Amino acid sequence: MLDATARKLIDPPLNALGKTLASRGVTADGVTLAGLVLGLFAALTISVGLPFLALIPLLASRIADGLDGAVARASKTTDFGGYLDIACDFLFYGAIPFAFVVLDPSANAIAGAFLLMSFYFNGTSFLGYAILAEKRGLETSSQGVKSLYFSNGLLEGTETIVFFVLLCLFPTSFAVLAWIFGSLCFATATLRLFAARRVFTIKED
Repeated sequence: MLDATARKLIDPPLNALGKTLASRGVTADGVTLAGLVLGLFAALTISVGLPFLALIPLLASRIADGLDGAVARASKTTDFGGYLDIACDFLFYGAIPFAFVVLDPSANAIAGAFLLMSFYFNGTSFLGYAILAEKRGLETSSQGVKSLYFSNGLLEGTETIVFFVLLCLFPTSFAVLAWIFGSLCFATATLRLFAARRVFTIKED
């Protein structure tokens, strides 16, 4: 819901930095993998009981997640780069809730499992929509220039980052926050299913 607005604010500085990095030989795939490493380090930091300190690598990983596209646009975009980016994103999104479960299994396990289930459902609705959109030749740049179709929704990347920041700031509230956010993920996926039914039941010419 907030991604389109956030892109207007972050794209100009990221594009400028992306051009600088690309001119120095930095590759988009390298930035993507660096972002993943930072995200997994954030998860490790959470799991050992330091969620507040995890904010630094967590936010750095999300900057890298936006920066890889800027580097690609300044050098060379590839379908594999887009594929790698979405795969790393999904691993990161799963690693952070898992880290909170490891941190306190007795308090967080059930809520964490519910949250991951909601991510699974939401991610499937997102990727399925992208596949059908590609099949029909649909395009959008409302969430920025992407390698695949990014359907909007109630919860998007910006909201997820804010959610993760809240978890790191208030780790003892993980269960409550996870139930709330997971429920909103289910709502997002359900709304996307209705949108897909409206768009993709129309017979192609």
